[in-house]
Amino acid sequence: MPHASPWWTPDVHADRRPFLIGRNRIQAALRRFFEERDFIEVDTAALQVSPGNEAHLHAFATEAIGHDGSAQRLYLHTSPEFACKKLLAAGEKRIACFAHVYRNRERGPLHHPEFTMLEWYRAGEGYETLMGDCAEILALAAETAGTRTLGYQGRECSPALEPERLSLAEAFERHAGIDLLASIARDGSTDRARLAAAMRCAGLRVAEDDTWADLFSRVLVEKIEPELGLGRPTILDEYPVAEAALARPTAYDKRVAERFELYACGVELANAFGELTDAAEQRRRFQQEMAEKARVYGETYPLDEDFLAALAIMPEASGIALGFDRLAMLATGASRIDQVLWAPVGEAGA
Repeated sequence: MPHASPWWTPDVHADRRPFLIGRNRIQAALRRFFEERDFIEVDTAALQVSPGNEAHLHAFATEAIGHDGSAQRLYLHTSPEFACKKLLAAGEKRIACFAHVYRNRERGPLHHPEFTMLEWYRAGEGYETLMGDCAEILALAAETAGTRTLGYQGRECSPALEPERLSLAEAFERHAGIDLLASIARDGSTDRARLAAAMRCAGLRVAEDDTWADLFSRVLVEKIEPELGLGRPTILDEYPVAEAALARPTAYDKRVAERFELYACGVELANAFGELTDAAEQRRRFQQEMAEKARVYGETYPLDEDFLAALAIMPEASGIALGFDRLAMLATGASRIDQVLWAPVGEAGA
């Protein structure tokens, strides 16, 4: 079967160009949005000593060769998060960053090996402030693209409507009939058997080797995410601490963390934290994540010791990462992420 014409052929580019121009306009509008709110735009290095320490994120590795021929393993970052938090430790108060980031083992209509992450951070401000930012940004993106609705695969969302704020516990009960918090102890530890039993009662598949995290993810992906951001945006809030490695626990329930994700049209757009600043606790969580990565994938990534040291002087802050290309897709009506990328990464044999 012949391959589709490459992106650089004139007819394919002509079809993609309206989406690309829309992308540029949205990016320019967002730059103005942050400048008007006294954010400093920063630029972070893509090469890092650690690409991040989440079990299921996969990085691209390379080597830096010194003048003496010695080699140092480096990674293309999966997010500018570590660098941005170091800048908060250095004294910056409000920063924003459009960063090209790189994730291996990811390609599809909503995923690309290289994509643009928009991250912004507010020192001394709570993560609820980011929820307001998200509502304004969705509305601005739609207005800039000349539309009143965001859309994807026949699903629509009106950014003019206030987002629904829904906790994970409420989402599990509403969409799966499962009491999520019953499987989480007061200290944040999880009970796999209890969640598995609840899932079987709800008619969901459970495998013998599934961990609690596997089960949690299955319910989220199969039952909850397709129902989010329909008609109006959804802010999915209060993730279990076990699913929020970089977020601090809430003040009122140590089982859940100050983490939310933003959804529109069933698509995850952003991931936000009330930032964890306890370096010892962060190290412990990273080590747990890398132990799980080793168990599942047989590999680990090093810890960024500079990042852990910076946490000791980093102020209380909130931060968020938004998939800018996905936002451009939903605002311009594109059906695939490569339609809003000026020069997509080539595929072998294409």
